[in-house]
Amino acid sequence: TPQKMTVQDVPGAFPTVDVPDHAHYTIGVVILIVGITGTLGNFLVIYAFSRSRSLQTPANVFIINLAISDFLMSITQSPVFFTNSLHKRWIFGEKG
Repeated sequence: TPQKMTVQDVPGAFPTVDVPDHAHYTIGVVILIVGITGTLGNFLVIYAFSRSRSLQTPANVFIINLAISDFLMSITQSPVFFTNSLHKRWIFGEKG
């Protein structure tokens, strides 16, 4: 039977670098600010598009599509990266 190989079996598969704690916290705060700004800004674009008939043109459909995609990325990715920065490691385990 073949053996299951894990990341620990391959030396140097994911090299790590010693990074100071303040760098993790700084990156976490920046990601949090970008995430909040992206979430609020894109929500306002979506809200304005849905409330104003004059903005609902075929050309603006592309802009609203980008705003929806960016909103979803902000709402799902920022909390994950912020949490990982505070813990200074990937917190979701090998399967995550």
